[in-house]
Amino acid sequence: MGNTGQLLQYIIEGILEKKGKEVINIDLRKLDYAACDNFVICHGESGTQVKALAGSVEDKVEEKLGLRVKHREGLENASWILLDYGDIVAHIFVKEARDYYKLEDLWGDADINLIQED
Repeated sequence: MGNTGQLLQYIIEGILEKKGKEVINIDLRKLDYAACDNFVICHGESGTQVKALAGSVEDKVEEKLGLRVKHREGLENASWILLDYGDIVAHIFVKEARDYYKLEDLWGDADINLIQED
């Protein structure tokens, strides 16, 4: 389990610590057109929880690996926060936005693994 495996582990731990819902990992490595190795997707019940989930991920990854997020989007309105760590991108939604954008459906040819249902 190299650095990417550890990064994935700590992103998921950060999400689970703040009770993220329906956590999945989409493994994109076998796709020629993917810009990263993995998407981690989850949702929270409110904008406040979505911000807390993103903060927990950033804190956990920095504490355990000394890595800071390369790019962050969506913190202002907190309906969809994207945390880009290069090899792994975390997408943290409010449920309504997740249901609307359906990222899981866009990557149906990738390996999708459910980490935690609810």
